[in-house]
Amino acid sequence: MTTGIVVKPDPAAANAVDDAISQASGAFHRGVAQVWLNQRFDVDALTLAAVIATAVPGLGVGTAVVPINPRHPLLVASAAQTAQAAAHGNFSLGIGLGGNELEQRAFGIPAGKEVTRLREYLTILRSIRDDGEVDFQGQELAARPPLSPAVTGGRPFPVYVAAMGPRALRAAGELADGTVTYLAGPRTIEEFIAPTLARTAADASRRPPRIIALVPVAVTNNSDTARADAAKALHFYDQIPSNQKSMAREGVAHAADLAVIGDPDAVIGQLLRYRAAGATDVVLSPFQTQPSALRDLWAVAAEL
Repeated sequence: MTTGIVVKPDPAAANAVDDAISQASGAFHRGVAQVWLNQRFDVDALTLAAVIATAVPGLGVGTAVVPINPRHPLLVASAAQTAQAAAHGNFSLGIGLGGNELEQRAFGIPAGKEVTRLREYLTILRSIRDDGEVDFQGQELAARPPLSPAVTGGRPFPVYVAAMGPRALRAAGELADGTVTYLAGPRTIEEFIAPTLARTAADASRRPPRIIALVPVAVTNNSDTARADAAKALHFYDQIPSNQKSMAREGVAHAADLAVIGDPDAVIGQLLRYRAAGATDVVLSPFQTQPSALRDLWAVAAEL
């Protein structure tokens, strides 16, 4: 099982990019092999991935995830290839449908044919990645660049989709290299995500996809405080229908109930359940950001 961590720049830091690099470097030197970056409204994940890859040679970097709606796939492909060249082959592109009310308000994007758009987006990305060219006209997207969209020095980058519903999972199994999930517990992975992906990939004569499970984690001896912090940090996801379905499968009432909290041995034991359920990768996502809490989390990730 491959492990990694999510790096979240501290909003209170004097320089968010410097803070992210410091975290990534600290984790790498403690044995963490890969970091993942959330797309935010302030710091751009694709740009930051390239910067971290340059600053910390040998560290794997990935996005988890870049919403597809605000950016055309040609722009995402060029940024991903640039990050891949900077990372010398250690970059992973995670994209997501988005489409929730928060994104629609932020970007002024109406609800539409999200899965159709996802399929077309993946088709364009794969054409650029695999063939170095694209000529595509779909229902939602078109891509006909006048010049080559291939980046010198870049290698093919894996593409993962944040997919929780059956149609998006089928698109990931057919057209992507796997899925990256957040707040999908072991039961959801074992009973829904893994079989759906495996069946779709087999039908498309593709190799088994990766399942990259992002899990909120706190390594601590103060579980009560950590659970209160988890409730505050994860309350937003209680309102999202796809997360509600996952919580129902897991038999929990709140997103915070899916947080993995405890001392190192307890946390490792809980995370190993994800591997048993079919996750190929587990990524530890902190919701406590004090330096000591991050160091404890990095140590567990390195041990796994």
